[in-house]
Amino acid sequence: MTGYDAQFLGPGGTVRVPLPTADRPLRRLDHPHFSVLLDPERRLAAATACAVDGARLQRLPRSGSWRLDPQAPPAEQSGNELYHHNPLDRGHLVRRLDPMWGTVDEARAAGEATFVYTNAAPQVGGFNQSKQLWNGLEDHVLEYADAHDHRIVVLTGCVFLDSDPVYRGVAVPRQFWKVVAWATVPDGGTSPALRAAAFVLDQTPLLTDAELSTATGRALAVGQVPPLGPFRTFQVPVADVGSLTRLDLGPVVDADVRGPAPERRVEPRTTSRRPPSGWTELHHPAEVLPPPTPRRTS
Repeated sequence: MTGYDAQFLGPGGTVRVPLPTADRPLRRLDHPHFSVLLDPERRLAAATACAVDGARLQRLPRSGSWRLDPQAPPAEQSGNELYHHNPLDRGHLVRRLDPMWGTVDEARAAGEATFVYTNAAPQVGGFNQSKQLWNGLEDHVLEYADAHDHRIVVLTGCVFLDSDPVYRGVAVPRQFWKVVAWATVPDGGTSPALRAAAFVLDQTPLLTDAELSTATGRALAVGQVPPLGPFRTFQVPVADVGSLTRLDLGPVVDADVRGPAPERRVEPRTTSRRPPSGWTELHHPAEVLPPPTPRRTS
């Protein structure tokens, strides 16, 4: 399969998770088991969508190297020039393991496909507990979700703001989002129902607005990376992700395991010191609220 399949969770289209849509032009780039929605103006991915078949994963050795995506013009991508000689990581949006399922050859090709720069985002260098938590959320949901054949869909992307600092010609996002979706059969039911949980990773420094503005200006004046902070991971209402990103997330909004959220405009910068109401900072996957429905053993 090339590209993301919106019907992956439900045979015959019984459970659909379509690609997000936007009020601006995005370029769709299809790869084995996942797709990227590239924002040509921001030169980063507004969204990615990946189908994960946990029962057929292949844990192969790492292979592949970062390269420009041949499906998009180089001028629409942020390549090595953004990450060269600085502490920024090339953060996988679709992580390498997620699309690596099927035959060995299929899995290897899918894993290597994740090393295109359209699937990268500038993130704080170094690994810490919070980033491990961010990358491990899919494992947590995959383990406990009552999904068909242990399947999940992972949507991930950048939060774009007009105020994002421009470094080497690229506006560096300080927040990233993730929505994990799966199908489950409710007690007493016969048809699968969609469930979803949403998360935001914040690398905004714990500074006041004035302090952050001053520190950013000083860094950019001498060609340094704008200040970034330690990763903080929040579980948030799915509807808030749509508000933050100006993306239509379709049916996953109403499938939120936390229940419906009131319509509101969420300002991303407020997460640096005081998260919006309904945002829960996570320190361990077990803190995901409420936990996904345990997988049936019968």
